Amino acid sequence: MVKLTPLVAFVAFIVAMAPELAAQDSAPFPPPRLEPRIVTPGRTSADPPSDAVVLFDGKNLASWRSSDGSAAKWQVRDGYMEVAPGTGDILTAEPFGDCQLHIEWATPSIVKGEGQERGNSGIFLMGHYEIQVLDSYDNKTYFHGQAGSVYKQYAPLVNAARPPGQWQSYDIIFRAPRFDEQGKAMERARVTVLHNGALIQNNVEIFGNTYNDRPAVYTAHAPLEPLRLQDHGNPVRYRNIWIRRLD
Repeated sequence: MVKLTPLVAFVAFIVAMAPELAAQDSAPFPPPRLEPRIVTPGRTSADPPSDAVVLFDGKNLASWRSSDGSAAKWQVRDGYMEVAPGTGDILTAEPFGDCQLHIEWATPSIVKGEGQERGNSGIFLMGHYEIQVLDSYDNKTYFHGQAGSVYKQYAPLVNAARPPGQWQSYDIIFRAPRFDEQGKAMERARVTVLHNGALIQNNVEIFGNTYNDRPAVYTAHAPLEPLRLQDHGNPVRYRNIWIRRLD
């Protein structure tokens, strides 16, 4: 038996594989079968595209309800809604799963309190997974509780907060968890968040419900659930809320 040198062996391997490599080069992937559907973009990146569900356009709370199912009791004026402290959280009338969410918010211009008591609210995806809303401009608190955190799980990559009273934006891409027939989470939820255009959460894996006082854990829920905005006792404002279904 003739023993080949490493170089000769490598050349022989390339020659033998040449037909297969050529076939791969000529057709690396099958072509997609479906043509992408047409979506008309908004005038700016903050405006809803044609397939978005507009949840708040500055006029009324018709798309929202209180936790008990009654009409939402937050205040609407001058194109925004404002938390009416003590009236409770509000939820969307429609449920959502995988989604792209745009939402703008502003904490009070007159600063009161510090830490978690300053301009606190929250955006709960599917009612379970909170992206924190807080006045984080020159305001110290625990890192995974400041604006843009996945509450008590991930600090934001950067603090992109604007001063109190100024409008800020979140653009959120969310993939819902997947549960099996027994209610076990087979795939955890994932989220990407941009705060005022800066990436602050990069496709992070959510470990379960974002509790304040206990470890995160998944509890089985429907594949579609309402979006929830939190009444934490501070008059936080929201405007220009729209969502695109991705499921």
